[in-house]
Amino acid sequence: MSSLRASLAVLGLSGLSLLSACGGGGRYGYARTYEPIDGERAYMERSVDASYEEVRRARPEEQPYVSWFGVALGPPEIHDGVARVRLSLRAHQERHLCSSEYADSCRVTVSERELGTFTAQIPVRSEDASSGPDRLWQGSLVRVYGRSQGEQDASGDPVIVGEWYRHWPRHTFVTTASSARMRR
Repeated sequence: MSSLRASLAVLGLSGLSLLSACGGGGRYGYARTYEPIDGERAYMERSVDASYEEVRRARPEEQPYVSWFGVALGPPEIHDGVARVRLSLRAHQERHLCSSEYADSCRVTVSERELGTFTAQIPVRSEDASSGPDRLWQGSLVRVYGRSQGEQDASGDPVIVGEWYRHWPRHTFVTTASSARMRR
């Protein structure tokens, strides 16, 4: 019996070390509040709160450096390592929705309601450009760090030229529509 306990203890410690190795909720931010991943914090610190209308109306030389969340409205167009994707702008909810009292049940949460649409031009990573289930695709959530150069897309919406982005494939984030089935 004591060898069984020892084995269980080792398995428990192994699991804890794996969880701590991911840090900050892991790649998809499974935490109660937003946790930046490696390399993201510098971009977060540079970004300012700017509304959709502020960006649409600002002259090119006055464009703020933004950090916008958007849900992909269709598959991206990828050319020479740059993805151009049309996004539905969503507000990030500071306190993420959780399905239990444990932080790893929490999901990055954005508004169900669209605040506007925009196009992002981002330097796409190879894993996001692949054909796998975790690729950047329609229904993905993207956080874009960048600014408009004054360009508008075919619909007259701003084009944000991103320096960096973070991606959540479908089913790794939620909208506020999930609040009825998830705890806070």
